[in-house]
This record gives sequence, C-alpha cells and structure tokens, in this order.
Amino acid sequence: MFAPGAEPLVSIITLNYNQAAVTCEFLESSRKLTYPNYEILVCDMDSNENPQPMIDAGKYPHTRVLLAGKNLGFAGGNNWGMQFARGTYIFIVNNDTEVTPHLIEDLLDPFSKDPSIGVTSPKIKFFFQPDTIQYAGFNPMNPYTGRTSTVGEMETDKGQYNQSGETYGAHGCAMMVRKDVIEKVGMFPERFFLYYEEWDWSARIRKAGYKIWYTANATIYHKESMSVGKKNPMKVFYHTRNRILYMRRNTSFLQQFIFFFYFTFIVVPRSVLGYLVKGEFAHLKNFLRGFAWNLYSTKYSKV
Repeated sequence: MFAPGAEPLVSIITLNYNQAAVTCEFLESSRKLTYPNYEILVCDMDSNENPQPMIDAGKYPHTRVLLAGKNLGFAGGNNWGMQFARGTYIFIVNNDTEVTPHLIEDLLDPFSKDPSIGVTSPKIKFFFQPDTIQYAGFNPMNPYTGRTSTVGEMETDKGQYNQSGETYGAHGCAMMVRKDVIEKVGMFPERFFLYYEEWDWSARIRKAGYKIWYTANATIYHKESMSVGKKNPMKVFYHTRNRILYMRRNTSFLQQFIFFFYFTFIVVPRSVLGYLVKGEFAHLKNFLRGFAWNLYSTKYSKV
C-alpha cells in the first residue's frame, strides 16, 4: 500500500439531478472516509434548483460543485466531470450511496499489487437492507441474449463472496479507474446516455488488456434507483435501446443475427403482451421506441 504522505490523489465524481438532499446524505457519509488525499466533484446536471447553496451550507470537506448547465446523462455527465478531475485515480460513484470509512484505501490496494488491474469495484449492498448483496461481480454477458447476471444479487451476505478476484464488468454505481487507463481507452460511450454504458466501457477496458477487479473487502451501500424510479417508462426506453446498442457494438455478425432473431420473435411479443395485460401503455410505447431507435441510428459516437 502507499506510504503515509505519498497517497495519490483520488477524484470522486458523483452526479446530481434534482436530488440535493440525497447528494448531501452522500457527502455527509464522506466525512467518515479515512483516506487523506481526495477531492469530491459534485456535477450537477441542470437541476431545477441550484444545489450549491445547500451543499455549501454543509461545509463538506474536499468538495466542489460543478454546474453543467444541461443534463448530459450518466455517461456524458461523468465524462464532463472527469475533465475537471485532478486525481491519479477516478472514483465514479452514485449520489444515492453511502460510503464506508476505508472504502478508498480498499479500492486502491489491488492496483498496487497488480499493474494489469485497470478498474476496481466494491461489494455493493442495499442501504435499506444492509445484510443483502446487490453486486459481488458480474457474470459474462450472454452474446446471444444481451443479458448477464449479477453475482450474489439479493443474497444475504454470509461471507460467501468475501474472495476478491477478476470479474467481467464494473458496476456503474461505484467503480475506481486508473486515469492512465482512461487516457488509453477513452471515457464512457456517450451514445448510451443512461444504462449499459458501464458494460460497453468494461468491454473496451478488457479488450485493452486490463483486468476488472471485484474488491470484496470494500463495501458501499446503495439506495438504488432513486434517480429514475424502479418502474419508470424512461428506464424501459433506455434499457431496451441500449441492450440492443451494446450488442451491435460488441458482438460478431453471427451473434448479432441470433440476438436479433431472439429479440424480434421472443422478447418483443412477450414484452408487448406483458405491458398490454398490465395496462402499462407508457412503458409499451417506450419499449417500442427503444427497439425502433436502433433501426435508424448509428451505433457509433465520439467516445
């Protein structure tokens, strides 16, 4: 580990969008951090009310508020924030989380032991069910369905995932990245705006030869889906759109052919019927919009 006085600067980036109170709860939890050398960049995505007065009133240590002036989404917002980051390591973290005291040290430690590690993610547990796991790594993305599964999700934490190791994807809720890795592979793909962007980024990082590391002894607590809601029609749109977009960008021609056959003849009829039966017409509209978007939109973006 790093010698006292030689700890590298860590830039903590979190986005705020109409959630100043939630963001302040995150910042309040940051007072517990024992790591001495960090900065927090609160990047506001054009909230209805400027969060700066509330945040300034809290006198949170090492904290700056940056006003983007427009909503750039998760991918674009974090990319915008990274331009102001001064750290050797960038810690991207949701504002609806609360940190634990040694989180930064624990996430940094694997980097000093293995130079091939490019990203570390902590064990993520549910804030309102603190004995329940949300993330202990990701299983591989299925190249034919565009779906993956989360290791340990909804399991009671009994220590069964206390072994750190390489995983297939970092979790966008909390991920620490070496700055030189970002300089080599680029930032988040802004084409995604919201959801699946961390999977596309993880795929690029792994293709560049870096490991993504699940850090079992690092823990963060997540309040989950406070920004868009658990059954928000917008969430349906971006999940549908970006699931297809990810497959277009990261699979072979044969895998894409099988995926589109599966999606068109199984996923679409099943989803349409499900939304109709439940009377969720706004969800149905956004599901179809997400599907149709991929028929006329390019898969490429500037990052």
